[in-house]
Amino acid sequence: MKRIRIGTRGSPLALAQAHAVRDGLVASSGFDPDAVEVVVIKTTGDKVLDRPLSELGGKGLFTKEIEDGLLDGSLDLAVHSAKDVPTVLPDGLALAGYLPREDVRDAFISLKAKTFDDLPEGAVVGTASLRRGALAKRLRPDLQVVNFRGNVQSRLRKLEAGEVDATLLAMAGLNRLGRPDIATSVLDMERFPPALGQGAIAIETREQDAPVLEALGPLLDRATATSLAAERAFLETLDGSCRTPIAGHATLSGDGLSLHGLIATPDGARVEEMVLDGKAADAPEIGRAVGRELKARGGPEFFVDWV
Repeated sequence: MKRIRIGTRGSPLALAQAHAVRDGLVASSGFDPDAVEVVVIKTTGDKVLDRPLSELGGKGLFTKEIEDGLLDGSLDLAVHSAKDVPTVLPDGLALAGYLPREDVRDAFISLKAKTFDDLPEGAVVGTASLRRGALAKRLRPDLQVVNFRGNVQSRLRKLEAGEVDATLLAMAGLNRLGRPDIATSVLDMERFPPALGQGAIAIETREQDAPVLEALGPLLDRATATSLAAERAFLETLDGSCRTPIAGHATLSGDGLSLHGLIATPDGARVEEMVLDGKAADAPEIGRAVGRELKARGGPEFFVDWV
């Protein structure tokens, strides 16, 4: 294989993720740096910034156009934030795996308070994530949560301009941008569990594309793949998307796996959560079991506002 074309979104964070894969391919597989090309693709989620993600349909907002490039052969692999990847992929495509996972926690960023709990009553929190909004309202019903979209840099500019009192971002993204200092504080995962897949870089390819899969082999992390197998099975069981406040995180210990799963109503008024332990080899079934249990606990009425 002489060349590899990597599809990615064009935000600074997406480019940092794509270049991490590019650099890994150059270092591990002997590619000439000029032979591994990063191709920027504008996705639906990048084009429409004036509406919440939940109003745009939820699934595939940041992946469809890149996947089209894989299917038509103009791209050889795609690099995504794992939390943006739908649980059902187009026919002919598959997830090759993941880079080693970064910090999964959320960062609290504010010029007015040192911690989330220190925010004044009625403060305005900006986030594009239904999960973050629901969890914020769960802990602080007095807060105003407003739609707050854009890349990291644009959100920080809006924060500095006083459009909101605080915002919430992924620590993994700040770390990959070399700016962990932006975080005012880091949120506790027990109170504020992350998005499923948060902190992981996913690599998507055509099914059975042997040359690409062989080149990617040294980059892929088995532990991250096991954790994500549980998390994505949980998400798929709930038919979750950007329209659903769902959180969770799988952790490995030896040959064991523990999955913390949570579902919430968008206003945070009702939350159902559980932790299930099992064998790492059974990661997908653990995810499905948590999904089935929380779906049963919630009942049909719990999900009425999600569709």
